[in-house]
Amino acid sequence: MPKPAPCKAAAYTGTWDCAKKIFKREGILGLYKGMSAPTAGFSPIFAISFMGFGVGRRMQMKSPEDELTLTQLFLAGAFSGIFTTSIMAPGERIKCLLQIQQGGTAPSKYAGPVDAITQLYKDGGIRSMYKGTFATLLRDVPASGVYFLTLGLVLRILRQHSESGEIGALSTIVAGGSAGIANWLVAMPADVLKSRLQTAPEGTFPNGIRDVFETLMKEEGPRALYKGVVPVMLRAFAANAACLSCA
Repeated sequence: MPKPAPCKAAAYTGTWDCAKKIFKREGILGLYKGMSAPTAGFSPIFAISFMGFGVGRRMQMKSPEDELTLTQLFLAGAFSGIFTTSIMAPGERIKCLLQIQQGGTAPSKYAGPVDAITQLYKDGGIRSMYKGTFATLLRDVPASGVYFLTLGLVLRILRQHSESGEIGALSTIVAGGSAGIANWLVAMPADVLKSRLQTAPEGTFPNGIRDVFETLMKEEGPRALYKGVVPVMLRAFAANAACLSCA
């Protein structure tokens, strides 16, 4: 979310205030604004992520029976982040642009995901659609490493404490949710920088994410990197627990 203009108060005082104002202004659909783009890519992203992890895993195994160390789990997971960025970057850009539109009676620049894609391509071609790709890599590579590291570690611990040595539905939910939280604790600072870069007018940050970081530190301080952390963590646990339990 972009920072407020100079001498202008922040639009929301917190998570609950944000939810109330969006609901009042745009209704229930406002809470899901911009989700069609990432949702359309969710299944392929999930599949590509685990495929990339599998490739990274096999690259480090001497035999199929080998159990990866925690470091190897992290490296295999980080490798998967490279695969997902190619799909995530344009979808994230579209999502962010749609979400910062105020809705209600205010005029909207983009009528929806398709219109956003059309306008972005018309204005700057493929390069415009992939704006923020490096920032997405900075987010997804380490975060994916931490995700698979946490997932593997929690599953091992739960398996060791299981009488049957098997993993049940509850254990899968706990492992998936824990991995999701760990993922976003690492990803959130880079995600904030990425979103600022992707929603800024062209030319605002000529040196890319470095300019975004310097501006944010100067004007808002380190706490801005974790602004909105509570709803992000709640979503992270629920979404990742559901993904693994349904996989």
